[in-house]
Amino acid sequence: MQVKPVPGSPLWQDSGSSIEGGGHAVETKATSADAGNALMPASGTPTADEGLPFAGLRVLDVGTFIAAPAAAVVLADFGADVIKVEQPGAGDPNRVVMGSHAYPKSHVNYPWEMDARNKRSIALDLKHAGGRAVLERLIARADVLITNFPVPVRERMRLRWEDVSPANPRLVYASLTGYGEGGADRDLPGFDSTAYFARSGFLETQRHEGQPPHFSLPASGDRATAMALVAAIVTALYLRERSGLGMQVGTSLLASGIWSNGVHVQAALLDAYLAPRPPRERPRSALGNSYRTRDGRWFMLALAVEEHFWPPLCRALGRPELERDPRFHDTPSRRANAAALTAILDAAFAEDDWAAWRDRLSAARIVHGGISRLEDVVGDAQARAAGAIVPTDSEEMPFTVASPMRIGEAVQRRARRAPRVGEHTDEILGEAGFDGDGIARLRAQGAVA
Repeated sequence: MQVKPVPGSPLWQDSGSSIEGGGHAVETKATSADAGNALMPASGTPTADEGLPFAGLRVLDVGTFIAAPAAAVVLADFGADVIKVEQPGAGDPNRVVMGSHAYPKSHVNYPWEMDARNKRSIALDLKHAGGRAVLERLIARADVLITNFPVPVRERMRLRWEDVSPANPRLVYASLTGYGEGGADRDLPGFDSTAYFARSGFLETQRHEGQPPHFSLPASGDRATAMALVAAIVTALYLRERSGLGMQVGTSLLASGIWSNGVHVQAALLDAYLAPRPPRERPRSALGNSYRTRDGRWFMLALAVEEHFWPPLCRALGRPELERDPRFHDTPSRRANAAALTAILDAAFAEDDWAAWRDRLSAARIVHGGISRLEDVVGDAQARAAGAIVPTDSEEMPFTVASPMRIGEAVQRRARRAPRVGEHTDEILGEAGFDGDGIARLRAQGAVA
């Protein structure tokens, strides 16, 4: 996570700027009153979401695909007014990502519904002078701008921090890249499979000996990185409350991947490495391994404090003699004989079904966890109790995956249908001060759609 305060005094400085938008100048003037209400949204108009922490906060989602727009989803879930800026016609390419080989196919375009829920869409041609003028007017009224365009694209489109911040000194500019904004590889396109998983060493540290690296699951790194960007944005809003000034914040898929793989990366910084994972039948520890029950269900044993939990495990297995077996009498012995112990545990757990073992291990307070199939996840009552799966307002998709945060007593918005390309263009333009004739001219010029 990167947080870059604007240059100058950390105290509020009275400053103003003007931009040309829609044929006339739009003046933005900061005052000392703004400093006292710096976390207040740009709009003072009450909304139906007033009880949510980001109610009234104006956010521009000027990005594509997943990681940066997913950060905007979290803000929208907690009340922000998120405007999705899309190119006319096809819109965000994430609208068709379900066609990828890695996505399960459904009659519902669920990737788009997840990543665009609770947003409004405006279709702008940012290469058109009129479209650019509209964007500048939206920027002048925004609290947060989120983008993940590569740095060279931002340079061409005049979408860098230094390009947009003069229009709005209170703007929080949130930037997400594949590999960071400096260094030789800053301009490389980055996806979570390449930047988050591959470049960070994640795939290599999960590789089994003699086997090639596995593939990553789609968008897993994107969603983790989105939460880092949310944290950076909220930090900037907090600092804006103290200084009155916006700033540039950001993260990258690479940095987030290295943070997630931090145990192994930190070890490598000290020249400490683990060999590739051995096969399950020959693990480093038989008490931190997966096992299969009689009914074909897999689960994990996770005995972090072996000496304490080894005796109750032996009793739960109905094999008290294992506690006295010299091959397994202490942790080093069990590690040295992990293959033999795994074979014994394999045979034992194959004698009964998962439900029976779950109850028996739980009664002995043995740390374990069932390896859920996806059909188990969606029916998991605890996932719903934890707020991870929540109802929506969509008949086609009645439940969805929630943002993974709790904020006091705030209840996330029920997910509304994701917008069509440009569905709210006229509405957003009207709020920005364009009248009917002005909107008609912009449409006739092809600046908006």
